[in-house]
Amino acid sequence: MVDIIDGSENISVHGILNWVLLLTIFSIITVVGNYIGYKHPIGDALIGMFLLSLITLIGVWMERYLPLDISSIIYISIIGIVLAFPGMPTSKTLLYYVSQVELISIVTVFLAYVGIGMGKSWDEFKALGPKAVIITILVIASTYLGLALVAQVILMLTGVQI
Repeated sequence: MVDIIDGSENISVHGILNWVLLLTIFSIITVVGNYIGYKHPIGDALIGMFLLSLITLIGVWMERYLPLDISSIIYISIIGIVLAFPGMPTSKTLLYYVSQVELISIVTVFLAYVGIGMGKSWDEFKALGPKAVIITILVIASTYLGLALVAQVILMLTGVQI
């Protein structure tokens, strides 16, 4: 898989430093937004973002160097699940610090980054035409409604009153 940052097949020292720089900037912006919006302690949120970034870097490294053809998101998810699994010695610490970072803080920074990327390729996006926009809206709406339906069924089956 080609490295998004430096375009190479293998992760070089330069590529790793670029990933670290990108994740550091992302983490700092996320922590500032997290503090302003949710008043979580900056130190704890920074540690939480450091742990998330470290898990991300390990997952990206595993994708590149393990002989299996598995996406880095799978490795990142497995690492996070294993480290946070009840009974693991890392569980309480990891869960405490990561819980100091609100998901909406991460998503806000991520979507801003995506928006900047879209702005750079606006001509390509316009070339897709209105059909692509309609399909995108339908996919997002269908996903939301489908998940809401599943959640409703589960709540009804478990006897939770709404």
